[in-house]
Amino acid sequence: MASVRLHDGILDIAETGAGKPIVLLHSLLADRAVFDRIVPLLATERRVIVPDLPGFGGSSSAGATIEGIADRISGLFDALDLGKDADVLGNGFGGFVASALAIRHGAKFDRLVLADTGIGFTPEGKQSFYAMADRVRQSGMEAIVDVAMKRLFPDDFIAAHPDVVAERRAALVKTNPEFFAEACHALAALDLSAQIGGIRNRTLVVVGELDSATPPQMSRALAKALPDAELVEIAGCGHAPMVQAPQTFIETISGFLGLGRAAHLRAGA
Repeated sequence: MASVRLHDGILDIAETGAGKPIVLLHSLLADRAVFDRIVPLLATERRVIVPDLPGFGGSSSAGATIEGIADRISGLFDALDLGKDADVLGNGFGGFVASALAIRHGAKFDRLVLADTGIGFTPEGKQSFYAMADRVRQSGMEAIVDVAMKRLFPDDFIAAHPDVVAERRAALVKTNPEFFAEACHALAALDLSAQIGGIRNRTLVVVGELDSATPPQMSRALAKALPDAELVEIAGCGHAPMVQAPQTFIETISGFLGLGRAAHLRAGA
């Protein structure tokens, strides 16, 4: 783990492996450890960089806009000397950040994987973010943690894997409530519809069939709006396939990212 000091703030990152870089951006309801089950697989052939997004973990806030967060992340490419051939993978909130990153700084990296994300939210979806922001400001992260788990995972996974759910709960309650509220407002305000067609990075859109946080129709609309995108739906998965089905997730992205060894190793082995 290391802190990278940029001109406009600090990003706390974990880094492992060697080879073509890949940057992983986590969701609103998680920290960077949400990728722990796939990082060892990727690191067999990639240099894997996993930052805590601004306002999470040891990373300083970049304000309450997705664009500001994307601009902060863009500083990593020069600071870590990633060249222009790094790939970027974002899940949920991290997927929205990754899309904004591609819109604003797409020349800095190569391929893009957008997992369980979209272009923007419905009025009802926006209201749910405002409600979550209000609740954590009033009562702390514990006030939304049960709802958050149901947004991350399908009910049958929650029942069958209480240890995984407990791990994710423990990580979420450590989040700074004010920074979490900022992120909620950033998502509620976001609408990428006017800019999304300008992305030139080749893109893979992945979504869990049972995702209730960013339902599959959001990913379908995203893939349709992109000029060069493939869409894959993962059966039986919710919002965090890298936790729920890490092996399937790696197999899903391996062809697009040119992964060889990673796709044939077993998650957790």
